[in-house]
Amino acid sequence: MKKNQSLKFAIIGAGMVGTAIGFLLKKAGHNIAAVADLSDKHLKRAKTFIGAPGFQNPAQAADLADCLLITTPDDRIESVCTGIVAVSSVRGKKVLHMSGAGGLDLLDSAYRAGASVASIHPLQSFSSIESAIQNIPGSYFGVTASKGAKKLSTDIVRDLRGIPLYIKPDQKPLYHAAACIASNYLVSLMSVVEAIYLSIGFTEKDARKAYLPLVYGSLKNIEKQGCKSALTGPIARGDSGTVQKHIEAMVRHLPDHSSLYANMGMTAVKLARQKGTLNVAQAKKITELLKGVS
Repeated sequence: MKKNQSLKFAIIGAGMVGTAIGFLLKKAGHNIAAVADLSDKHLKRAKTFIGAPGFQNPAQAADLADCLLITTPDDRIESVCTGIVAVSSVRGKKVLHMSGAGGLDLLDSAYRAGASVASIHPLQSFSSIESAIQNIPGSYFGVTASKGAKKLSTDIVRDLRGIPLYIKPDQKPLYHAAACIASNYLVSLMSVVEAIYLSIGFTEKDARKAYLPLVYGSLKNIEKQGCKSALTGPIARGDSGTVQKHIEAMVRHLPDHSSLYANMGMTAVKLARQKGTLNVAQAKKITELLKGVS
């Protein structure tokens, strides 16, 4: 978006992502007219990054802007939007939310009141405002927009130095489920890896030192070759004896995680068959072993 096309934004929800987005939009030349959040602590923190006036009442912030960016937790988006519309005119304004799974129906009250509505969701993981500011540029954004709001949404994403990825409203839950598996479940999976190493006497620090190079190597292989070609290990080789040893050890020592091993193994069997390194007989034998895990 060109400088002379800058918008006046109100950031409704000053969490990590909202604060980081406000910072980046200001850096791109937009006017952050106001920030709203129920928490005084969040408002003070946002002011250090954005410098905009803060309000606990979202409608007060909305009145100062022509583009409202609702960055509250997903479960509050609809009620916050409805609350703003009840006391503030949004006709002709732009109202966006940043939920990955939520559709445009969360903004129905604004749409019915004459606003253009859209959703932009950064396909990225954030553990702090600083990391969000660093990681958002270069990330893909899931974009879902009402008629007339697609170009605006795309321009905002590009001003954030992001890459737009257009998602239909009915695709959003699956799109976001994939994102959660790629990020949240990867973290959860690594916690299981740590638990296994801790059970044989490793410290957390030593466990991470041991497995992270393996993880990084696998990610590089996926990046270069794709998942199918990147698959290695006993299932890809058809080594049922090793798989049986794994299952016996997991059931004996870490039964709470044995079903995860089996379920992921079933996915690996399908991938190995697609790769062509696992024949029908081998796949059948390993599948039977995995299905036997209680």
